[in-house]
Amino acid sequence: MWIIGLTGSIGMGKSTAGRILESFGVPVHDSDAAVHRAFAPGGAAVPTIEKTFPGTVSDGIVDRQALGKIVFHDDQAISQLEGILHPLVQQDRLKFIRRWRQQRLFAVAADVPLLFEVGADRECDCTIVISAPAPVQTRRVLSRPGMSKERFEAVKARQMPDVEKRRRADFVVASHMGRRHTSNGLKRILLGLRLASNSRISDLD
Repeated sequence: MWIIGLTGSIGMGKSTAGRILESFGVPVHDSDAAVHRAFAPGGAAVPTIEKTFPGTVSDGIVDRQALGKIVFHDDQAISQLEGILHPLVQQDRLKFIRRWRQQRLFAVAADVPLLFEVGADRECDCTIVISAPAPVQTRRVLSRPGMSKERFEAVKARQMPDVEKRRRADFVVASHMGRRHTSNGLKRILLGLRLASNSRISDLD
């Protein structure tokens, strides 16, 4: 089974690419969704968040806005938060992969915003970076509700530059030329992986 690492900087279209992969029958583990589960009632992160950042948990739920206000301008707090969340998300991702491996699927994908930054690419057989020109990225991000230029710059500062992600990737797919173009790019990658899988099997015969 191929484990595909899917990533891209904020506003690059990674989530859309994940939905396209799912439409092709490739299950996608969503790191952001895993964080939401960890923050929900009974979530694995709740007790530690409450202890580390007092006042950010209400009725057993992590208040993301309150937490965001604490960590936004505090690099040490961000590091503490990442130290709590990254291992939990990794555990959730590995459990997801094990479950689908038992089903003998051709491929699964891991949607990880900080794939290279946290070393999660080492868990993958190949990596796909979704990319778009900087003006397109800026327009997309600033059109989001509640997003400001300051917040956007802060998020970018914590992410590896797009040019470096593209350099490290096995595959790069552009997302600014329409959904069909992105879909065709992903389809070609999957076709190549299927051909490579068949070659592997032939080598074993």
